[in-house]
Amino acid sequence: MNRNVWVVLFPFSSFKNYYRNVVTNMTDEKFIHVAMEEAKKAREIDEVPIGAVIVYEGEVIATGYNVRETSQETLSHAELIAIQEANRKIGSWRLEDCTLYVTLEPCPMCAGAIVQSRIKRVVYGAPDPKAGCGGTLMNLLDEERFNHQVEVTRGVLEEECGQLLTAFFRELRRKKGKE
Repeated sequence: MNRNVWVVLFPFSSFKNYYRNVVTNMTDEKFIHVAMEEAKKAREIDEVPIGAVIVYEGEVIATGYNVRETSQETLSHAELIAIQEANRKIGSWRLEDCTLYVTLEPCPMCAGAIVQSRIKRVVYGAPDPKAGCGGTLMNLLDEERFNHQVEVTRGVLEEECGQLLTAFFRELRRKKGKE
């Protein structure tokens, strides 16, 4: 019997990096799914469906979803709500070892708060071509002139996150057309 066996040898460091990337991608998708569940809570109350979660040492410590229309407060963005909850939970304004997962790329206000809170990493789903400050219009999160830069991972479950927003605005336009 003739068997061809292919053995691929990777340097150990390459394998470690590959494995780390696979695990990170799986983890990022897991927590973006949690953020999507938060976004669905916003949609249920006719808010723009954006959700955010903050993770510390592999555990969700804070969640938030948009309630700007409900509260009539400018600062009621998902990210800011999650940041405030994380501050209370950790007992500090510094969120240095935390990762923020959000379904839509942060706006300038949220990007500023993320930098000021010293969040280590941001992972977002859909880009925001009108207000995105995590790399689309500009990148306030990784601005070298600030005293803190945030690692950014873009486009995790981008299509699914974008679909939440597209479906919401399609339905909103349909409702307005009937009125």
